Amino acid sequence: MSVTIGTPLQSSAFKVLLLGSGELGKEVVISLQRLGVEVHAADRYENAPAMQVAHFSYALNMADATELKALIEKVKPNLIVPEIEAIATQVLVEIEQQNIATVIPSAKAVNLTMNREGIRRLAAEELGLPTSAYRFANTLESFRSACDDIGYPNFVKPVMSSSGKGQSRVKEYAEVDAAWEYAQTGGRVNQGTVIVESQIDFDFEITLLTVRSKNPETGEIETAYCDPIGHRQDSGDYVESWQPQAMTEAALNEAKRIANKVTVALGGCGIFGVELFVKGDKVWFSEVSPRPHDTGLVTLASQFQSEFELHARAILGLPVNTERHSIAASATYACSVNLKDLNVVVWAWQQHVLKQQTKHVNLHKKRLQKSLFI
Repeated sequence: MSVTIGTPLQSSAFKVLLLGSGELGKEVVISLQRLGVEVHAADRYENAPAMQVAHFSYALNMADATELKALIEKVKPNLIVPEIEAIATQVLVEIEQQNIATVIPSAKAVNLTMNREGIRRLAAEELGLPTSAYRFANTLESFRSACDDIGYPNFVKPVMSSSGKGQSRVKEYAEVDAAWEYAQTGGRVNQGTVIVESQIDFDFEITLLTVRSKNPETGEIETAYCDPIGHRQDSGDYVESWQPQAMTEAALNEAKRIANKVTVALGGCGIFGVELFVKGDKVWFSEVSPRPHDTGLVTLASQFQSEFELHARAILGLPVNTERHSIAASATYACSVNLKDLNVVVWAWQQHVLKQQTKHVNLHKKRLQKSLFI
């Protein structure tokens, strides 16, 4: 698609409604604003990172269909850009069907990737892509059977969760019931269903940022890839990433083949974070996010256009450039503190991090109940 971008805060404004306003969304907002877009940011709580820079912001329960519909009717956006999974996706399907707004990358993609069952069945059963062995379970009894079928150790994840919430590694049968309970309480939305996955013996895992954008000359949608990003997680949380990740040419080609099949099936334009396991020349599909990925933060330092710029340009129908200009690495440090201790934490950052001239530092103030994430 191509668009005519007017002037923010005027009747000619081109409006984007961002659903989810975390630290990744904040960078998307900045990239869109640099291109002249009026951005409206929504989340379940006030003053989320993206809200701090958006033109307008709203706090609501985005999983509530009535609240979400009311917001869309109020904003009247040209594009709706989801940043999280906990959204009433059926509303987005209806909005797209009625041509009220364009959902990025598509309502189908958002609906399928909002839970692990939808995307795993698409990848493994419809597209025939290599994945770990898996079972789905929605009762404690079926969960016990699934764990026995898959074997030990295995990994348990709620079908709707992120950043490691509700996920665990089950080493033996004695840990099964505790893993079920943790999955039920740790997911973003309590749907009851979990996925049990076999453990893959891999050398490393990568994120292959895959960009689908329309060629302005031919009008055809083309696929481009950023260099592979290696990363490390701790209990499902992003810790560090680097670009490029060294891998064989055969493995890289297979990674691109898998990423292409998945993203073409999902449809639409934008950036997709395709997560893959790699061992030698062999590659397995893990997950995909139809939006910028936390491991892709490294592209702020490594590429001519970061993953956030690529996403913004792709959804606006502008040319993209996935070239890398340097080798880079990034890391995150989560500091959860009581609000009364905030000044101490900020002082520590100023003394030890911000004074290092060779470091690029982003501080994301993110409220988590009674604490602050920086």
